[in-house]
Amino acid sequence: MAKYIEEQPNLHNTITNGTEIVGDINSNGDIRLDGSLKGNLTVKGKVVIGPTGTMEGTVVCKNSDIFGKMEGKLKVSELLALKSSANVKGDIVANKLSIEPGCKFTGTCVMDSPAEKQEKVETPIKTA
Repeated sequence: MAKYIEEQPNLHNTITNGTEIVGDINSNGDIRLDGSLKGNLTVKGKVVIGPTGTMEGTVVCKNSDIFGKMEGKLKVSELLALKSSANVKGDIVANKLSIEPGCKFTGTCVMDSPAEKQEKVETPIKTA
């Protein structure tokens, strides 16, 4: 008997240059921000903040490429790539981080691997 798996199509959302949004956004797909967002952005896929994009708030996502301006917190479960044109002020929690020369970053960064968390929980503490 064959098992049928319904695949969800890749969902891509774009906030274009000249668009300003104040509020929170939740998405099951990917988002590209070329406009302005003041609020929180929670995405199950990838977030791209384009060269003209500005973001103030918290971003929670799987992967992210930052070309524009970001102020707030970034929580990325896999790869965060800060491109040479990026200007980031805030706190970063990411599994993997890539920073190109020329990027401006002011804040803190914590490299947080889900696998490391699991090892810490499962590894028994040895006492002498």
